[in-house]
Amino acid sequence: MRVHHALASFALLIVIWQAIVWLTGLPHFILPSPFRVFKVFWDSRALIGEHALVTLGEVLLGMAIGTALGIATALHLALSPRARQLLGPILVFSQAIPVFALAPVLTLWLGYGLWSKIAMAVLIIYFPVTSSFLDGLLTTPKGYLDLAHAMQAKPRQVLLRIRIPAALPNLGTGLKLAAVYAPIGAVIGEWVGASRGLGYLMLLANGRAKTDLMFAAVLALCAMSVVLYLIFDALSRRLAARAAGG
Repeated sequence: MRVHHALASFALLIVIWQAIVWLTGLPHFILPSPFRVFKVFWDSRALIGEHALVTLGEVLLGMAIGTALGIATALHLALSPRARQLLGPILVFSQAIPVFALAPVLTLWLGYGLWSKIAMAVLIIYFPVTSSFLDGLLTTPKGYLDLAHAMQAKPRQVLLRIRIPAALPNLGTGLKLAAVYAPIGAVIGEWVGASRGLGYLMLLANGRAKTDLMFAAVLALCAMSVVLYLIFDALSRRLAARAAGG
């Protein structure tokens, strides 16, 4: 997704949103117009920015930890068929557990501070990163492996110089998914218990019937997700070019 595509999609969404407001005639405390939300966004930019920075910090730390754990797990599973047989089903089963159900437990264990939100972000991105990178490691082109075998390359050399570079595009795909999912995990954690962050601001605005401020916080979260996606989309293309030798 390019920047101009994102802007065009955003413009279309605004048009549809405004059309719904006009056609339904709903009061602003139920569905505010986009122009009203933009005004509140601008008027409350300092407040929204303060909470957005908290959520962004949770997201970035969660992505760093989740990506590191996902890469390490994928490498271990790729190198050990027995580990894939034992741990693969557990990883798939773990995705059947609703994230909302884990949020109160993590808050109980880790408290209302930063780490429970980071843990939520880690949990929600761990599987996409692991599965994407693992698929890449297990689908290395056979011609590359045959050439390495003919050159009597050691397993470590095959892993570092062939399998990992060939799996980089898959890792990029996992990172793009993580960039979209991580903010969701952080906000869910903030909904359960927090005193800062965009999720907290949404709940606060909703409780005070400030629907326009709540929509403005949602808008800030969407903007954060799109920017992160664009960054990792560019990174993904660079990884793909590197894997192709470009």
